[in-house]
Amino acid sequence: MQLGRSLLLAALASSLCACSAWRRSGSPDDAPTLKTLAGREVSVAPDAGIPGNEDKAIAAYRKFLDIAPKAPQRPEAMRRLGDLEMASADTRSATGAANAAPDYRAAIARYQEFLAAYPNDPGNDRVLYQLSRAREQGGELEAALATLDRLLAAYPKTGVRDEAQFRRGELLFTLRQYPLAEQAYAAVLAGAASNPYQDRALYMQGWSRFKQARLDTGLQSFFGVLDLKLAPAEAVAGGDATLAGLSRADRELLEDTFRVMSVSLANLQGAASIPAYITSAERRGYEFRVYQQLGELYIKQDRVKDAADTFVAFARAAPLHAQAPQLQARVIEIYQRNGFATLALEAKKDYVTRYGAESEFSRANPEGWALAKPLVKTHLAALSQHHHAAAQASKRSADYDEAVRWYRVALKSFPDDPEAAQSNFLLGELLFEDKRFAEAATEYEKTAYDHPPHAKGADAGYAALLSHAALEKGAAAADLPVLQGRGVDSALRFAAAYDSDPRRGLVLTNAAEKLYALNDGERATAVARRVLALDPPATAAQRRIAWTVAAHTAFERGEFSAAERGYGEVIALMPEKDAGRSDSVERLAASVYKQGEQARAAGQGRDAVAHFARVAAVAPQSSIRATAQYDAAAALIGLQDWDGAAKTLEDFRQRYPKHALQAEVGNKLAVTYLEKQQWAAAAAELERIAASSADSQAARAALWQAAELYEKGGARVPAAKAYTLYLAQNPQPLEPAVEARHRLARIAKAEGNAAREFALMQEIFQADQSGGTARTARTRTLGATAALALAEPAFEAYRKVALVEPLARQLKLKKARLEDVLKAYAVASEYGVAEVSTAATFHVAALYQDFGGALMSSERPKKLSKAEREQYDVLLEEQAFPFEEKAIALHELNARRASEGLYDQWVQASFSALRELRPVRYAKSERSEGVIDAIR
Repeated sequence: MQLGRSLLLAALASSLCACSAWRRSGSPDDAPTLKTLAGREVSVAPDAGIPGNEDKAIAAYRKFLDIAPKAPQRPEAMRRLGDLEMASADTRSATGAANAAPDYRAAIARYQEFLAAYPNDPGNDRVLYQLSRAREQGGELEAALATLDRLLAAYPKTGVRDEAQFRRGELLFTLRQYPLAEQAYAAVLAGAASNPYQDRALYMQGWSRFKQARLDTGLQSFFGVLDLKLAPAEAVAGGDATLAGLSRADRELLEDTFRVMSVSLANLQGAASIPAYITSAERRGYEFRVYQQLGELYIKQDRVKDAADTFVAFARAAPLHAQAPQLQARVIEIYQRNGFATLALEAKKDYVTRYGAESEFSRANPEGWALAKPLVKTHLAALSQHHHAAAQASKRSADYDEAVRWYRVALKSFPDDPEAAQSNFLLGELLFEDKRFAEAATEYEKTAYDHPPHAKGADAGYAALLSHAALEKGAAAADLPVLQGRGVDSALRFAAAYDSDPRRGLVLTNAAEKLYALNDGERATAVARRVLALDPPATAAQRRIAWTVAAHTAFERGEFSAAERGYGEVIALMPEKDAGRSDSVERLAASVYKQGEQARAAGQGRDAVAHFARVAAVAPQSSIRATAQYDAAAALIGLQDWDGAAKTLEDFRQRYPKHALQAEVGNKLAVTYLEKQQWAAAAAELERIAASSADSQAARAALWQAAELYEKGGARVPAAKAYTLYLAQNPQPLEPAVEARHRLARIAKAEGNAAREFALMQEIFQADQSGGTARTARTRTLGATAALALAEPAFEAYRKVALVEPLARQLKLKKARLEDVLKAYAVASEYGVAEVSTAATFHVAALYQDFGGALMSSERPKKLSKAEREQYDVLLEEQAFPFEEKAIALHELNARRASEGLYDQWVQASFSALRELRPVRYAKSERSEGVIDAIR
């Protein structure tokens, strides 16, 4: 009730009381009656601001009703008193004060009193409504419902009809009378479309149907809520409305509606049920939210696949919708977050195909493409990188092709992206790795010259040169000139574009050499001069090559004086013992000699003599056979003429035993023997290198390779000596030392030396255990393998114990030996090495199985009766059964590793054992497995 009304009623009640008092004290004749009071005009002074008080007003009305039982204002006073008592109870309910608990009984009694006193009052619909509300608030739900039924029956056109029907629905729903509640909400919905209960009535109608398990019809109501509340907002926002933009009440209503809709759809056919309800353009405007909310529910329920399928379903149902990429992106997020890498990868491919730069989506929905564009770029990069890594791991052309495909799509889609140059470079790298050198050269050159300046530009330009060189290396003779020409053009382009790159000198030097090989002497000389003019200067090696090219071209032109100067510069830039020095000396001598020939041809004899005499002065050591022979051997190696190279080097070793190049002969011979697959001979050369090398690291590597080659060639004794020597000289690093022991153990096993093998296994185990931070994955693997082998003695001791009489003693001993074996296998398992863990698991399972079998086949006590024997056998079966169960559990543990991609011989062996132990479940495969010893 309003404060003003309360004050007015209080004033009226007070005046009535005053009149009564005056009447008692005044003259009986002149005393006013209620009738005269009713016709009297009362002048009411302006409100002086008397503070309102519900309790005082209630007291005043009660007093008025007590003293004026027949006053015409009595009906209104009774109604107002009931309303005040109702309001007072509401106030107490709202404040929730402990000492002011709401009590609606007074209001209920007042309204009932009114209805009894004035059953035909035209305003009784309002009184009945208030009575029902008071009963509801007072917890009398059924009475409240009956009152509303009475109201609607008596006043079918009452102004509170819609509200009364809605409240009936609420009460019926609370009382779980869902069919009747549904009818009440339907009555509200049948009223005026403008009534304020439309949306809530639809919502609760849907819940009433939901509670009756009528999910499909319930969804019709819930979609009606969305039509009223969400469709207009989506239409204004162009399909991009957010719930946050709605009022709090509407937002909460929609959130609850989506929740129950999602639950309903999930209990029907999920996303497949949605299209049947999308029956209008308005619903198509918010359709994506229905899929979205259902998918989010599935995520909360850990139904990952259902969530992904739901998002995908919308993307397929509305492929051009602006929100389709966003829901498709959620699919990728779901798969990635839940570890489904393969599904995530396929989803990314689907995403870039559907929403990429060349897709129908990008043409039909530019705004949606703008939103999807960053993810398209991100996923293209991820796909390129993934398949690049896969190709590097597998080296399969199919994987390379897939990676190349995604790089090309990314570059075509985002040619101006800041990362495009880097992607172009990686594409070149990928093609190079796949030996597609022509394509690699093209992509490297695009990277180097077609993009704005970037960090990889010079590297890409240089990589293009390496690609051209690789093409030239494998080219037919007829194609070589063209390929070399392209390589030269690329080199000159590099030198022009990256004039400050430190590799510029090397690039120009190689270009000069190729031009010389192409018989383009003029350009070769010009490029060589550019090398000699570099600032800062080119390296000595590069200047030497440039001078060589200049000298060669001068010699071929007959300009022998210029050639002499060039070869002189070449020799000056060569180390004294350079392998090519003799050739330059020979060419220098030839240049001088040619000048003598020219002088002799011109008839200048003295000059000719002088020139011939200078040959001995300028080249006293020309035509050195040893160097020529060594170079011949080197050339033979380059030609892969291994027989010729070996013979030439062996002759060189015998002919020039003290020559400085002897130190290199061993390396060259080792290479040739390796290529000829003469393992022992190659190993002997490597042993010689190890013994003579001053470089300890090189010596160690050579000795190791020698041991491997002896082993490869089946020469176990020298292999064992080499590994033993390696261990003696190189106790560290840990990994190769442990590996050497492992190989020695392998040789000992092949030789049948079990004691030596066991001792080495102990050394391997101890070395790894005490290795500390030097331990590696390999040492742990070998340590685990050794631990597995060290369990053999314990197993042999266990196996030797027979379960014979006296059985109690033998059984106790066998159990003790069993525990020893289990501990030994536990040590191996603790390493966590997959192949060892599977072996240990199988062995332990087999042990349990064996022990159970031993129990069953143990010697029976003598002189047992048939009944006693049967009872004894039953007891044995009870004792053996847990061991068989343990065996089965361990075999199943091993078998489950197959689902993790681990399917070695021990997993297979466990499957075989399970087919025997549990044939009903496991003896279904038609494949046959090899027979594996039950324990060993």
